[in-house]
Amino acid sequence: MQEYIPTHLPLSQEIETKAILKKSITANRALAKLNGIARIIPNRNILINSLALQEAKDSSEIENIITTHDELYKANLDIKNSTHETKEVQNYKNALLKGYELVKEHKLLLKRHIVAIQKELEQNDAGVRRQSGTNLKNAQTNEVIFTPPQEYAVIDALLTNLEQYINEPNALDPLVNMAIIHYQFETIHPFYDGNGRTGRIINILYLILNDLLDIPILYLSNYIIKNKRDYYRLLQEVRTKEGMEAWILYMLDGVEQTSLETIELIHDISVLMKTTKNEIREKLPKIYSKDLIEIIFSQPYTKIEFLVDGLELSRQTASKYLNELETIGLMESVKIKNSKFFINKALFTRLRKGI
Repeated sequence: MQEYIPTHLPLSQEIETKAILKKSITANRALAKLNGIARIIPNRNILINSLALQEAKDSSEIENIITTHDELYKANLDIKNSTHETKEVQNYKNALLKGYELVKEHKLLLKRHIVAIQKELEQNDAGVRRQSGTNLKNAQTNEVIFTPPQEYAVIDALLTNLEQYINEPNALDPLVNMAIIHYQFETIHPFYDGNGRTGRIINILYLILNDLLDIPILYLSNYIIKNKRDYYRLLQEVRTKEGMEAWILYMLDGVEQTSLETIELIHDISVLMKTTKNEIREKLPKIYSKDLIEIIFSQPYTKIEFLVDGLELSRQTASKYLNELETIGLMESVKIKNSKFFINKALFTRLRKGI
């Protein structure tokens, strides 16, 4: 199949059709509501940790890298001997957070940042493709369905153009731009591996870059999993049938649906935190503190060291606190690799449910 080279951005065709304008209004409204409601959680790390790990799992699942929530939470505690799949998902989370820090620091999303994100994701220095031969194939039939640009000079020029488009303001709605950027990146397909996951990280970073979100909490991977055939079909139809409108509508719908589902998750976490706070204040008033609540909600598995560092307690006192929380049914102790950990049962159950 002949290689397909996308046109440079901006696109010359009409983009904001009536259907897109109408859908962008509801998508932006849902996203703004999400950004506002996220502020009800006092410690941002609670949401960043929980949602980034969920996104890492879902985005990797699109590439058939399958792991379980339990494996991920354990890996987050730096327990050795994690599975290969779990390590890959953990690498995704680290790449996502690296990108977030780069955007917050530089107020830009540059080509070199994208390369650094992909390096963190794949744990190698392969960088942008320099050898021809890359094709995208149907997983079932092995048929080549798309051949991206093959020459390094072409790929590099397209990435430079994409960098300019990402960072220079234009008249289009940022959510519409996000959809165009995602299509363009996936069509350039600049890396040997990790293009899909890197592209999904770029989505969230672009929203942060444009002040639509304060922290990385909107992730479209779960939506893509639910609508995976449409995702790949619509991407391809932009290349073969000038189907940009249908593609943008698909992405806008993803933003709207995911925003509303994430709002529900944040609300549930907030309720769990308040319920837990009230129960501890009633049953264990001597150990209650705002910081304790935030620590046990920072991730489902808690170790004694978290309380030692966060509350400046001795190991003996930290262990006593966690054992008392287990006594009243809020935590459940487990032994992993000869170490004792405590699961926040309500949080674990809610996160496992997903969004």
